[in-house]
Amino acid sequence: MSPLVTLVSGPRTRLFACLLRLGSQQAGPLQLHTGASCAAKSHYEVLVLGGGTGGITMAARMKRKVGAENVAIVEPSERHFYQPIWTLVGAGAKQLSSSGRPTASVIPSGVEWIQARVVELNPDKDCIRTDNGKEVTIFLCALLQIKGLPEGFAHPKIGSNYSVKTVEKTWKALQDFKEGNAVFTFPNTPVKCAGAPQKIMYLSEAYFRKVGKRSKANIIFNTSLGGIFGVKKYADALQEIIRERNITVNYKQNLIEVRADKQEAVFENLDKPGETHVISYEMLHVTPPMSPPDVLKTSPVADAGGWVDVDKETLQHKRYPNVFGIGDCTNLPTSKTAAAAAAQSGILDKTISLVMKNQTPKKKYDGYTSCPLVTGYNRVILAEFDYNAQPLETFPFDQSKERLSMYLMKADLMPFLYWNMMLRGYWGGPAFLRNLFHLGMS
Repeated sequence: MSPLVTLVSGPRTRLFACLLRLGSQQAGPLQLHTGASCAAKSHYEVLVLGGGTGGITMAARMKRKVGAENVAIVEPSERHFYQPIWTLVGAGAKQLSSSGRPTASVIPSGVEWIQARVVELNPDKDCIRTDNGKEVTIFLCALLQIKGLPEGFAHPKIGSNYSVKTVEKTWKALQDFKEGNAVFTFPNTPVKCAGAPQKIMYLSEAYFRKVGKRSKANIIFNTSLGGIFGVKKYADALQEIIRERNITVNYKQNLIEVRADKQEAVFENLDKPGETHVISYEMLHVTPPMSPPDVLKTSPVADAGGWVDVDKETLQHKRYPNVFGIGDCTNLPTSKTAAAAAAQSGILDKTISLVMKNQTPKKKYDGYTSCPLVTGYNRVILAEFDYNAQPLETFPFDQSKERLSMYLMKADLMPFLYWNMMLRGYWGGPAFLRNLFHLGMS
């Protein structure tokens, strides 16, 4: 078998890049160069960089192909988190402790765990370089792009569901709310789960109603985007909810500064660059600007924007035929969600299997992604769609309607599937369910 190196992202990304040497079977082993000593051999058939969602998932799948002894994971973090549940943690509906487990417990049995971080990727030489490190952030939440952050999180009234360090601050700010503006932001960059910034807004509105503070709360959603959601069917449903609940939405507004000591947020009008305005807040939820990490942006596998440059159907790299990608750090034109990574993992598994046999990949990724839009403590609109922003729904009913069943799936079923099936390489998305329902209706 040709030597195989697999590169994957860290706990916040789900990046998976695979280096597969094609051609001569006499090629030498791929070297893993480390900048610090570690108890590991110097080459593997599969090397996973980062123990995030995509990394663990693909390591489990690759283990079944090449054997556990030929797979290793490079990951410095002691704990692995199921981040989609942080929406509910920030609203007090789940405990933060339920979102994390020891990294050692999710790494596939027999696979070697190298506690280090990647500092260089060199696909031309089929190698990477590592160094010791305490933390890796592959999908970077670049809070320093906003003046006043992250130091502003030391003040009350402000939180973010996008970090394990700040998600509980969201719940504290929600509980401490007295009267005034509750402000929610969406940055002028790609983000993980583009629906999450407004999910916490709907949950906050529901909380205020529950505790009798709704009449004292002016709920404001300031988004850098030009619309509430990218798929018309779900956007129409959300607009109706916004109207019914008297929520103010301001488009093309980008958060550029937080004056936490004064409880003020400064926004720039993207339609009129340089024009700013200040909003006083009693509560502020920040969705931070995000980007790929420098180690990717400066590597040969990245496109001009710093994302891993892959074919959107096969997930094979456009310039390096022996490189593949999955998840948040790719330039796939679909929403960056755990559901997308699940669907991509099944496609990538089949793609790599064929490439290892010197065959052409046949299975094509259609851009499937999903966003369970939490609109209350017991309601979810389950948005599912493809590359063309067309609904690609699993269930035989209108998913643009708020439903208790979809909330229970989001809150209870999906975490179970994540820990027990996806991370073990047995969940590739709901395509088979969709086909089953559609066959039953035909």
